[in-house]
Amino acid sequence: MLRVNKWFEAGKPLGWRKDDTQVKRRREALKHRHGDLLSTARALMALSNVTQDSETARKAKADAHYFYALYRKKNKRGRR
Repeated sequence: MLRVNKWFEAGKPLGWRKDDTQVKRRREALKHRHGDLLSTARALMALSNVTQDSETARKAKADAHYFYALYRKKNKRGRR
C-alpha cells in the first residue's frame, strides 16, 4: 500500500486575515504553522488558488512569495 505524505494539512487554521496589516498576517500565519516557512508558503499559495475574492488572492499570493523567498534564502546559506 502506498502512503502519501501531505505537505500541509488542509483545513488547519492559518490565522490569516486579509484585513490585518502585512506584518500581522505573516506573523500569525507563521505562528500557526509552528515556524515552518515552506508549509506556510504552501498553505498561503493554496489559499490564493481556491479563493474567489481577488483581494484575498492577491494578498495571500504576495505573502506566499515572501515565505518562499525566505525559505530559499535560508537554505542557500547552508549549502556552501
